[in-house]
Amino acid sequence: MTILKPIMERLTAMNDEWSQEALLRQVHDPHSKYAGGILDDTGTAQANHLGTPALMAVWAAALVNPASRYYRDEVLLRALEQAAQFMLSRQHADGTISLGATNYHSPPDTGFVIGGVVPMVQLLQAHEEGWPELGGVISKLKLFLGRTIPAMLTGGCHTPNHRWVITAALGLLYELFGRPELAARADEWLNEGMDITADGEWTERSNGIYNAVSDIALYHTARTLNRPEWLDAVRRNLRMMVYLVHPSGEVVTDYSGRQDYGQQADLASYALIYRLMAAMDRDTLFAAMSDYAASFIKQPGAVNNSALLGYLLVPELQQLPGIDRSELPQEYKKFINAGHPIAAHLRQLDSVGHYQRIQHSSMHLAFGAPIVRIREGLTSVTLMSQSPSFFSLRHGDVRLLGVKLSTSFSPGIVKFDDLAEKQEMNSFKLTARRTKGYNGPIPDRLLPGSPADRLRLSPWYLLPHQHRPLTHEQTLRLSAELTQGDTGWKLRFRSEELEDVYTQLTFIFSAEAHIAGEDLHQAGPGSFFLKSGAARIAEEQDALEIAGGAYEHWLPVLREDEHPAGCQYVHLNLMTPFDRTFTITFS
Repeated sequence: MTILKPIMERLTAMNDEWSQEALLRQVHDPHSKYAGGILDDTGTAQANHLGTPALMAVWAAALVNPASRYYRDEVLLRALEQAAQFMLSRQHADGTISLGATNYHSPPDTGFVIGGVVPMVQLLQAHEEGWPELGGVISKLKLFLGRTIPAMLTGGCHTPNHRWVITAALGLLYELFGRPELAARADEWLNEGMDITADGEWTERSNGIYNAVSDIALYHTARTLNRPEWLDAVRRNLRMMVYLVHPSGEVVTDYSGRQDYGQQADLASYALIYRLMAAMDRDTLFAAMSDYAASFIKQPGAVNNSALLGYLLVPELQQLPGIDRSELPQEYKKFINAGHPIAAHLRQLDSVGHYQRIQHSSMHLAFGAPIVRIREGLTSVTLMSQSPSFFSLRHGDVRLLGVKLSTSFSPGIVKFDDLAEKQEMNSFKLTARRTKGYNGPIPDRLLPGSPADRLRLSPWYLLPHQHRPLTHEQTLRLSAELTQGDTGWKLRFRSEELEDVYTQLTFIFSAEAHIAGEDLHQAGPGSFFLKSGAARIAEEQDALEIAGGAYEHWLPVLREDEHPAGCQYVHLNLMTPFDRTFTITFS
């Protein structure tokens, strides 16, 4: 158990530093609307789960932790009471809070806060008998929570994960206040069913943010409402995440359906849920992942996922007595969602009746798309379908952040429809089929108004375009065959006979990479054409080489293509039809 004591010591030491820093940022002007709140990087104090409540959890953990230098500190207790009063002052009359950046009078954002404030109250109550002075802040926090109940009983959501955030809030409120209507409302959401694949992928495909949100929320939902069957989804996602980590500890975000897409993220937000599930299941793999994830904690995190708060509330988590640690896999090839019926599900879209229109949210049509993860020591590869990038690679320090294909046919990035493993060893095939046609005239009998009316005014957007007959439909088929070799990868791209479609293959590298090549030409800031030969990309102590340049047209970017900011790009320009092979070789 020697690894665990330093983790608790490190968390306690960091928590003390966060406590001190937050004290310096608390607003003491009684005339300010932010009085008692803690200023964030925007210069304002917010009542959301990443704002003042997150630092209230830090203070609560310090006050009851005998190892903290702030243990039973009267100054910190007064600061926490002032912060609780701030929460009451920023709570709307309907019981909600606002996110601040967006989402005003927001039930789900209120649910995020409840997800941390209820455990905070429970932790403080556990220490109230030995330190009755905690009673004041407990009363204020319970008043805040009680005021949220009407919004939780009636409020809606935006995104798939919001449903589980709300059910967790309802369950925690039920545990605290015992009102049966809270459990009944949670059942209304749970009746919609679970949005996770057999291999453990949530709808939003968000390894950097929302997986952990859904996991911790479903844990609280299952525990407080006595619904243990819902923990199966949590287990599946946690097992999947074992294979979605680069050697550096960076989480794979290359195909996310949310704002963490392509952003750097680590496992810190998984530390508490891995710990809770390790303790519940006596699971050695979860225990090892909990240790690993905790090693990345450097910030307080969201109030609903505060690791130290959880460790103190459930003391068993501090040591996980009697649970060994599995070795985390370093060498694997993992095909995720290979059997998920994504095509069958997509075929049902037209019969549902919403016609792909949903207010304030997204359809997330890439849910369940196949993914392949390969790890070999310090080399980490991801192959993806239904994503702007279809291939990414880490080789030691050098980072190929993504490879994408764009065309002028349906202008913009090609998201490959399918990903399959070929019979050849270590070979995979991605395919895409795109159609594009033209719209004929609407039959007269289906046009609105009389001919005289239409002569005077006939707005385009009021015409029944759904009745236009299709003419001259064209099809573009594209494929990519990706084959792993001993020293790198071979990438073969093919199109069919349709001629003169401008195509661009783009390799995306970090801003820190050094890119060089004999026939490498500047296409713009941080952007290069590889016209022929090879380019060498180096970062720190490692490098790779891309060979097989192409410059069949001069366009620096295709219409409706998008490049992620803060990166460098190597472009290969093709014209259909083509059958070209490029190589990525490790140096």
